[in-house]
Amino acid sequence: MTRIRRSPVGGPRRSTWQRAVIMLAAAGFVGACGGAATPSPAPPSVAPPSSTTPSSTTPSPAASIPAGPTSDPSTWTLAWSDEFDGPAATPPDAATWGYDLGDGSARGLEGWGNREREYYTDGAANAATDGEGNLLITARAADGSPECWYGPCEYTSARLLTKGRFEIQYGRIEARLKVPRGAGLWPAVWMLGASFDEVGWPKSGEIDVMEYLGRLPNEVFGTIHGPGYSGSSAFGKTLDLGAPLADGFHEFAIEWQPGRIAWSVDGVVYHEASPADVAPNEWVFDQPFFLILNVAVGGNLAGPVFPDTVFPASMAVDYVRLYQETTP
Repeated sequence: MTRIRRSPVGGPRRSTWQRAVIMLAAAGFVGACGGAATPSPAPPSVAPPSSTTPSSTTPSPAASIPAGPTSDPSTWTLAWSDEFDGPAATPPDAATWGYDLGDGSARGLEGWGNREREYYTDGAANAATDGEGNLLITARAADGSPECWYGPCEYTSARLLTKGRFEIQYGRIEARLKVPRGAGLWPAVWMLGASFDEVGWPKSGEIDVMEYLGRLPNEVFGTIHGPGYSGSSAFGKTLDLGAPLADGFHEFAIEWQPGRIAWSVDGVVYHEASPADVAPNEWVFDQPFFLILNVAVGGNLAGPVFPDTVFPASMAVDYVRLYQETTP
C-alpha cells in the first residue's frame, strides 16, 4: 500500500489528499536539502550529436529487455497530483515544492558533486508554469553575476524537491514531460531517501525515475543507487526509443512496491529491480523518499555544452502523479 507523509508546513492539504493513505508528520525535517547524490554513470562515451530536426511522429519505445506492460491501471487509484494548470509565470506550489539553491559549494560539493555548471535559483525565470498546463524548468545563460565553483556562473536553472513537505513510500510515480534538446543538458526526475540528512548518500538510497542526457538524444536511463551499488556500480538500464526524446512528450513512471521497482516509458516496462539484484548489498528502498525535478547543465555525466545547444532550454512537465495500489 502506498504511504504518504506530509509535514505540517506549507498550508492545508488539497482535496485530492482525501483519496490517499496519509500520515501527518509530527514535525518537519531539517530545512535545507543535503548535497546532491552522484547520479548514474554514463554509458561508454560517444561523440555528442549536433541538433537534429524533430520527426513528425514520436515512435513507441522498444524495451531493451524482455518485459510486458505495466500492471493493470484499474488496480491503481490516484492519490495525489500536481497538474501545473496555473496561469503563466505561477511559481510551483510552495506547499509541495521547495528549492535547492546555488552550485553546491556551500555544502562542500563542487558543482553538486558532479562538476555541473549551473547555479540553481528559486526565481520564476527558472521554474514557473507556462499557462498551457506545464511547469517549465528552464536552464538559461547567466549574466555572470553569481559566482560558481569554477568562476562566474555560466548558467542558471532550478532544482525542485519535496523534502520536508511531502514524502512517499510505494506507489506508481508518473511524470509526463518533454525534455529539452541539446548536448550538455541533463534533466531528471528522481528521488532520495528521507533519511538522507541522517545517513548520507548512498545509504539513503536514490531512485532515478528518469535521467536524460542531451548528448544521447534517443536514450533514457532508469537506475537505483544504494550502499555498495552507487555511482559507476549503480544498478540501472537504458531504453533507446529510436528517435530523440525531445521530439515530444513521454510518460515516465516507476511502480514501486515492497521489494520491487519497475521502470516504464509510455507504458512499456524496460527495467526491474529487487533485493536479489543488489545482494549481498542492502536494499534500502522500503522507506519514505522525496521527489526531485531538475535540469542540470554540463558536468561529469552530461558532458560539455555544445555550441549548437540553444538557451533558454526547458523541461516541460505536464504533470506529476502518484497512484496507490488497491487490493480486492
